[in-house]
Amino acid sequence: MGKEKGGFLTPKAIANRIKSKGLQKLRWYCQMCQKQCRDENGFKCHCMSESHQRQLLLVAEKPGAFNDHFSNEFLKEFMELLKRRFNTRRVHNNVVYNEYIGFKEHIHMNSTKWVTLTEFTKWLGREGYCKVDQTEKGWFIQYIDRDPEVIRRQKELEKIKKKEKDDDERHARAIEDMVRRGKERDGDENELELPSTSNELQREDEDQKITFAMQTPSVSSKKASTAAKPRVDIAKSEKVFNSASGQYHKMNNKKRKKTALEEIMDEEEKKRKIVKKTDYWLTTDIIVKVITKRLGEKYHKKKGVVLDVTEKYTAIIKMIDTGAKIKVDQMHVETVLPALGKTVLILNGAYRGSTATLENVNVEQFNATVKISEGPLAGRKVDAIPYEDISKKHESSR
Repeated sequence: MGKEKGGFLTPKAIANRIKSKGLQKLRWYCQMCQKQCRDENGFKCHCMSESHQRQLLLVAEKPGAFNDHFSNEFLKEFMELLKRRFNTRRVHNNVVYNEYIGFKEHIHMNSTKWVTLTEFTKWLGREGYCKVDQTEKGWFIQYIDRDPEVIRRQKELEKIKKKEKDDDERHARAIEDMVRRGKERDGDENELELPSTSNELQREDEDQKITFAMQTPSVSSKKASTAAKPRVDIAKSEKVFNSASGQYHKMNNKKRKKTALEEIMDEEEKKRKIVKKTDYWLTTDIIVKVITKRLGEKYHKKKGVVLDVTEKYTAIIKMIDTGAKIKVDQMHVETVLPALGKTVLILNGAYRGSTATLENVNVEQFNATVKISEGPLAGRKVDAIPYEDISKKHESSR
């Protein structure tokens, strides 16, 4: 009987599994077919196979698409490994690359648009994926975490730290005020204690009698003494009388420090002011006036309601008097200001889309003052808003 064929635990089978698991030479790997050959002969046979030839024809039709696909996959897997393994730590680029190519099914760099690892590292720095710096030991990269959830959590932690710091500072100021009041109280008590000086009565002659002259002060002397006293202006005085302690204390003229909540609100207000205006302002449910003469005299200086906005700059308007519908560009219409107390819609700027009430109109400066009536900012006044940024809201849309 012949010898039984090798099984799963024979040395050859074990060697084959080890070779299949480990990395082979890059020159014998076909990225298009994602096939790794063990030697030159196997790679030559693969290149002559029918499946490889069909894949070549597909790649020849759209070579750029395949190159972009491999580049995107390489970037995605590389960044995923960098985020999971090293996170935001600074690490050498070759260390990350060696771990990446440890996976058998990885995308090889020779099939991407980057020729070398250095070029890929520079590209990561230019595109903002990582912080890149070069030293004597080579190129180092540091992952930039732009996850919205992580950024939100970091902002919350900063707000909590800021609030705790504000509470500590307020507690420290309270302690300082207590110490200062104690020092002032001790100083006032020392001032009230007059030095005791004893003046003994001495007589030159023992038989001489001691007489006392008691005189009542006249009215004129009372007025003079009253006028001689300096007048204290409480409003201008630097000391304030405390009825609880019965002492005068110095006024604290320092400006009160803002709390963490007030600083956060100020930051939100600054962000709103930074918002840049756009070159388009048309929106639905507002009243506008036609200012062009190209549509004829029957539409010139007439008002209409914006029903729909297309492509940001074009609107379909329904005329109020005739009910006709026309399509106009925003250059051919202008905003309409209602009477004071009426509802307007803010069309541009930081408060875009907010409903407000017209409170005042400054004719000389061509602006108005409005008060927001709806939304989270209800009750806030907005001053010096230009005419072209607000328009009357259609009554039936309320």
